[in-house]
Amino acid sequence: MRFFRLLMPLLLAVVAVFCFAPAAWAFCGFYVAKADTKLYNKASQVVIARNGDRTVLTMANDYQGEVKDFAIVVPVPTVLKKEQVRVAEPKIIERLDAFSAPRLVEYFDPDPCAPLPLFFKNTINFARAPAGNSITSQISDRSLGVTVEARFNVGEYDIVILSAKESGGLETWLTRNGYKIPQGAKQLLQPYIRSSMKFFVAKVNLDKFEESGYQFLRPLQISYQSPKFMLPIRLGMINATTEQDLIVYILSPQGGAEITNYRTVKIPTNANLPIFIKNEFGEFYKSLFQTAYTKEGRRVGFLEYAWDMGSCDPCSADPLTSEELKEAGVFWLLDNPPSDGPVFPSFGRPFPTNNVFISRLHVRYTRDTFPEDLTFLQTANRESFQGRYILQHPFQGELQCEAGKKYKQSLPKRFEQEAQTLARLTNWNIQDIRKKMKLSVGNLTYSWWENLVSWIGLN
Repeated sequence: MRFFRLLMPLLLAVVAVFCFAPAAWAFCGFYVAKADTKLYNKASQVVIARNGDRTVLTMANDYQGEVKDFAIVVPVPTVLKKEQVRVAEPKIIERLDAFSAPRLVEYFDPDPCAPLPLFFKNTINFARAPAGNSITSQISDRSLGVTVEARFNVGEYDIVILSAKESGGLETWLTRNGYKIPQGAKQLLQPYIRSSMKFFVAKVNLDKFEESGYQFLRPLQISYQSPKFMLPIRLGMINATTEQDLIVYILSPQGGAEITNYRTVKIPTNANLPIFIKNEFGEFYKSLFQTAYTKEGRRVGFLEYAWDMGSCDPCSADPLTSEELKEAGVFWLLDNPPSDGPVFPSFGRPFPTNNVFISRLHVRYTRDTFPEDLTFLQTANRESFQGRYILQHPFQGELQCEAGKKYKQSLPKRFEQEAQTLARLTNWNIQDIRKKMKLSVGNLTYSWWENLVSWIGLN
C-alpha cells in the first residue's frame, strides 16, 4: 500500500500530460455530462445477460398510472417456474444507464508557448379492466384453447404462465380474466402462438405491494434456456401512438452484441463541439439521435456503448461491482471473485476483471418500421466504443511566442469547424449556432474573444 501511495502522484502526473497532449486525444478527458434515458418521455429499458443458451432478462417498469391497473404480457420460449422469476432492484438498471450513457467531455488546450513535455502519447402494458372477473375466474379455459401452465407469486406480482392454441382464444381469456386488450392484439399474438411460445403474464398484488413499502414497481427478472437470442417488441406497439425508444443493455462474457434482422450502426461520435453545448447537451443529443435515425432510414439500431465492464474512459459512472452485476442477471461470475484492486481517480479507472462486456443498443421504433421482433448475435469483438462528444477549451493566456501566434491564427478555422459539425449532426441552423457561440464567450480573455469576434464577423 505504501508503494501505491508513493506511486500515485507520479501516475496522475503522467496521465495528466498524456491526456492533455494534442496528439493523444483518443478517450481521455474530464467527464462533464451524460445523455441518459431521462431525456426521453417514453423509453423502455431491458437488460439481457446471456451466455450460451441461457438468458436472464430484466424488464424495467416505466408504467405510468394506477398500480392496480398494471399488467404485462411477455412471450417467452418455455414454461417458467417460480425459481426462474424474481424481482430486481431498480437501482441496477439506473447504474447500467449511467455507466453506458453517451457522454460529454472537456479538454483544455495547453499553453502553446510552454516547453513540450518529454512524453506524449418490450413488454406490453395492458390496462386491467376496472371491474369484472379476476384471473382466478372459473372459466372453461380448455374451450378457449388456453392452458394455465403455472401460477405463482413473486414479490408484489401475481404471475401466470399461459400456452394457447389460437390468438382469439388467448385474447378472450385475457379479456375475461380482467385485462383490457387493445385493438389489434389478436393479430400480434398469433405469430407467437405459431412459434409455440408461452406467455408470461404478471399483475400487481395490491396487498403485497403495500406491504413491500416501495413507491414504484420494481423490475421483473426472468431466466430461461433457449437457443433463440431475441427480444419480443411487437406487443409493446399495440398502445403506441408515437415512436418509442428502447434501450437494451446486453451483458456477455464473449464480446459485443448486435441486432441481426435490422442494421446495427454506431452512433456518430468523437465530435468537437462549441463550448455552449455544455449547457445544452441533452437537447444536442436528442437532435443528434433524431438526425441520425432519419438519415439511416428509421429501420436501424444504434450502438451507443460497447466496453469491458472492468474499466471506463472517461467514466460517467463507476463500473458495476460483481455484486451489482449478479443482481443484473450475470450468472457466470465466480462466487469468490478476486479482491478489488486500487481504484485510480480520473482517467481509465482499472477495476477487477469480471469477464462482462456491455453493449448498449438504442432502438427507436414504430409498428411500421420494426415489424419483426429483435434478434441478436453475440460476437467475440471486444473493441471499445462510446458516444463521446468533446468541448475543447482554447488557451486563454498571453501568447507572445511564434507558436502562440500560429495557435491564435488557427482558432477561427477551428471555431468554424465546430459550428459546421454541430449543424451537420443536429440540423440546427448554422447562423443560430454562431450567435450562441458569440454569446458564450462573455467570461473569456481578450485574445480568445478577439479571435471569435473576428471569425463571426467574417461569417
